[in-house]
Amino acid sequence: MTIIWTIIIGFIVGLIARFLMPGRDSMGFIFTTLLGIVGALIAQMLGQAVGWYLPGEPAGFIASVVGAVLVLWIGNQLRGRTVH
Repeated sequence: MTIIWTIIIGFIVGLIARFLMPGRDSMGFIFTTLLGIVGALIAQMLGQAVGWYLPGEPAGFIASVVGAVLVLWIGNQLRGRTVH
């Protein structure tokens, strides 16, 4: 049941991050969900490095959204710098 909740929350976090980040990102359900999950993992790692979270403690919802927005921003920066 935990994996199902991870997918549901990851999708919601990914949707919110895509809504907050300007620009068009055409992603489907899977990539939006992965965006939310990766954002949560990034927020967890950064939070543990700063001392906000204990080892093994998951990131909060808002931190997960911020992490997902950070992932989107980095992706947009990398995509904008590629030579076509």
